[in-house]
Amino acid sequence: MDWMSIFIYDTTWSFAAEIVIRTTIMFGLIVLLLRCTGKRGIRQLTIFELTIILSLGSIAGDPMFTEDLPLIQAVLIMSIVLLLYRLCTWFTSKHKVFELLLEGKPTYIVENGLLVLEDIEKGRMSHDEFFTEMRKQGVRHLGQVHIGLLETDGEFSILLFPHEQTRYGLPIFPKEFQAAKELEKGQPYACMHCGYVEHILSLSDPCSRCHNRSIGWTKALNTPIVN
Repeated sequence: MDWMSIFIYDTTWSFAAEIVIRTTIMFGLIVLLLRCTGKRGIRQLTIFELTIILSLGSIAGDPMFTEDLPLIQAVLIMSIVLLLYRLCTWFTSKHKVFELLLEGKPTYIVENGLLVLEDIEKGRMSHDEFFTEMRKQGVRHLGQVHIGLLETDGEFSILLFPHEQTRYGLPIFPKEFQAAKELEKGQPYACMHCGYVEHILSLSDPCSRCHNRSIGWTKALNTPIVN
């Protein structure tokens, strides 16, 4: 068995330098790609943790079956990835701007029972995804939610109103999240686009908050959350 061939093969100093450059570029590209795909793509993992998993998966796998790929190259790449990871975590701990640049900041989805439309667009998530997360936590309508927050790791955090402060809100269960076909006198309705609740004169009226008239209105609910 040729141990020199296994560990070194034809690795030169110039090729080792090329590996450093290649690894640094690919590490940066993976971080950039994950940053652009949004928080749902890194759910429960930070960008750096997922970058390490993706990088090391290929690094560790190829030398196992590629005959002309010496282990020294894989070790070198692993060392570079680990060094880049340490540098990134050090920068994020020392410089808040660097942390915000790479990981972003929490995104407000719901405030005072209303959808925050600007931040929803930034988070690249649909209404259905938000509603799914809230339903899992026992929420029936937005009038129960004081704050809904999309964390940087993709987790969804909510702060509920006390029972006595529950207000009318947009229902989030499929059978209740349906456009009203007839207007009931005295019944408050919620805009299906932004969650704003008001007493309307006609189902064709535009929303006073988001001015949307194409999605429609649905009956607002004010039931307290069930613990």
